[in-house]
Order: sequence, then structure tokens, then C-alpha cells
Amino acid sequence: MHHVILGAGPAGVIAAETIRKHAPADRITLVGDEPEPPYSRMAIPYLLIGNVDESGTYLRKSPTHFTDLRIDLVRSRAKSVDVEQRCVALDDGQVLAFDKLLIATGSTPIRPRIRGIDIKGVHNCWTLEDARAIMALAVPGARVLQLGAGFIGCIIMEALAARGVQLSVVEMGDRMVPRMMGPTAGGMIRDWCETKGVKVYTGTKVESIEAGAPLKVRLSDGSHVPADLVISAAGVQPAIGFLENSGITCLLGVLTDEHLQTNVPGIYAAGDCAEAFDKVSGQTIVSAIQPNAAEQARVAALNMVGQAGVLKGVTQINVLDTLGLVSTSFGNWQGVPGGQQVELTDKAAGRHLSLQFKDDVMVGCNSVGWTEHVGVMRGLVEGQVHLGEWKDRLMHDPTRLMDAYLASAQAQGQWSGAADERRR
Repeated sequence: MHHVILGAGPAGVIAAETIRKHAPADRITLVGDEPEPPYSRMAIPYLLIGNVDESGTYLRKSPTHFTDLRIDLVRSRAKSVDVEQRCVALDDGQVLAFDKLLIATGSTPIRPRIRGIDIKGVHNCWTLEDARAIMALAVPGARVLQLGAGFIGCIIMEALAARGVQLSVVEMGDRMVPRMMGPTAGGMIRDWCETKGVKVYTGTKVESIEAGAPLKVRLSDGSHVPADLVISAAGVQPAIGFLENSGITCLLGVLTDEHLQTNVPGIYAAGDCAEAFDKVSGQTIVSAIQPNAAEQARVAALNMVGQAGVLKGVTQINVLDTLGLVSTSFGNWQGVPGGQQVELTDKAAGRHLSLQFKDDVMVGCNSVGWTEHVGVMRGLVEGQVHLGEWKDRLMHDPTRLMDAYLASAQAQGQWSGAADERRR
């Protein structure tokens, strides 16, 4: 049995290792399109800060890890998949025949349609090659303009600020992290960043970038911002263009069932390129976070070797540290039709809490500067815990999250393990 895995990020690596554990004799080929050993993109900010060197970003530290597991690592990029002939064409001319295929190609940065976006001095922050270019330019005092203040953008911003640059951030939305935070929360994050010396432009677009020393960035509000470095962090999208006309069903991502199998038997998808069922919203979503990628990879791999793995679902989970201000977003943070919500805001203290309900279930929440019960918020949303009378109590006082969780989850048997531990 030959398993081909497209993508050498966390999902691809975990899938390959899981297959090897359960199928010692099977052949495994892992295809990655970068020259470095498989690494974590989430570690790049730590590289920019200086907390790790390049080897610290590697997913596995032993240089012989994949050889020892008899996993063939191929450095190339998939061009197309032929589902009838059961083969993948690579851009170096190779054709890989497969018995089982996992698509784990992750995401690719969105390239905005801006004049000058491809000139020297403008970079994404997505690969180790990007990181090297950024570190060469983002020296203390350098003028850096970042395009985008979404989740990824805020993580990059944290690393840039630590390098001592003069940082400006331009976000076309009306607030920071608009796909994760409501107006109050997003506005509070913006205010916090500006107190830390970051110039933030919201509701603004970059219209053009002109070459020179410095670069000249023209904004939609008519202003011009000089920059020694421009970083494009305008978001990402699933890297699935090579599947066009393949017969594999794709919506926003590669559509999968509860086994992570696509519409084509024997072909699976996992990670940032996969679209899977979200039990909270009742819809299929692409949830591009590493914990979901890891679990999807594990379940897909089990099914590839004939075991009945089932994905329990994915939930939109985000915990963000922006220059020391922790914010969270779980589930349907915007609420649902016919639902109820409660908000508590103390801007002076930098704290905000928003809870969203459908009947007596908390289906989503936002928080800023509220670190006490992050795990409880996630547990209530993911566990779809029926709160009963505690829903009304939370509507009156949303700070009683822990009390609500202990009372409701334990009553439903979801806290039994923790309760047993407390009795010992």
C-alpha cells in the first residue's frame, strides 16, 4: 500500500507518523514544496523575535527522523491529481502513483491587487525565506508598514514590535481582527496597540507602493507613509488550485466527511486546506488552526490504514496575545438568529466579555483582557453544554462562567473526571 501525502506541514507530518505507527510495512511519501526540513509556520514569529533559530522551527529535531521512519520526503509541488489513474503530477516532472492520498497542502497568502505589491522591499511573512528577508530589513528604528491586522497580522505585529521597529498597521476593516472580534473588542485592541507605539489605520486601504529608499506607500485616506519594509499580511486561502478539474469536490476548502474522506474514495484532506463539519454552527468550515489540523491528520491517517477514525467536529477557536493584551474568540462569536447575548465592558480596565446563546447553550464568545476562564469559555462552547437556569444567571452576571460550568457540565457528566480528581 502506497500512501502519498501532499504537504509537509504539521498535518502532513502527523499523518505520516500515524500511518507508520499503524501500518509498519506500507510505503509513505511525504511531498513538501520548500527546501528546508518540515517546519511550523507558527514558529516564525519566535524566529523573528530571536527566541529560536531556524532549527527551532523544525517540526522534528532529529535530522534522520523521516529516514528512520522510512518516510520518503520529496521536495516538489503538486500540479494536478488524476483520480481515475490514481496518480499525482509534480512540478519537477515526477508522477506519483498512490493507493491512498492525503491532501494537506495548507494555505497560501492572499496577494492583494495593489500596484507595487511585487516590488523589492515588499514581503509576505509565511516562509523561512520570507523571515530571512524580513530580519535583514526589520532592524531597530526601521520604518515598517504592515498590510493587514487580522489574526495572523497581529501575531506578526508582536514579533516586529519586539525588534524595535517603527510600526504602522493598515487594516481595511473598521477594527482590528474583524473576522475574530466584534466592534467593541476590535476597537479596544486598536487602542491598546496605539498606547504601545503602533500607528494603526482602520477602515483604510493601501492603494499603491512606489519603489525607492524609502518606499512610498499611498493610503486610501490620501496620506503617504514612508517605509523601509512593507509586509503583506492580508490573510490566507486554502492551497488547492491544483485540484481544479480533478473531480475532487472543493468549496472554500476540500470538502470532507466525518472520516476526512473526500467525495473520491481513498482520497482524504486535513489541515488548513480541508473543509470539515463544525458542530456548533452546523456548517462545514475551514478552521485554519494547528490543533484542528493535528486532529484531522490523525483521523484521516487512521482511516487511510483501514481503522474507523471519526472526527468529532471542529470549532473556531482563537486565542491571541497582542502586545501583551490577551483576547479570545470561540464559536459563533457574532451570535445566531433568534439568540441572545450579554456584554460586559470596562474600557478603563481593558476588559470586555461578550457571550452568545442559543436557547440555554452558549454558542460563542469574545473576550479581551479576560484571562481567568479561557478554558471554561472554550469548554462551554465546544461541549454545547446545556446551562439550564445558569443561562439566565449568566445573562445577569456573565462573570460567573466557572460557577456555570461546574454546575452544568458536572450535572451532565462532562466534569466527572475532574470531579473524581478533586475527591482523591
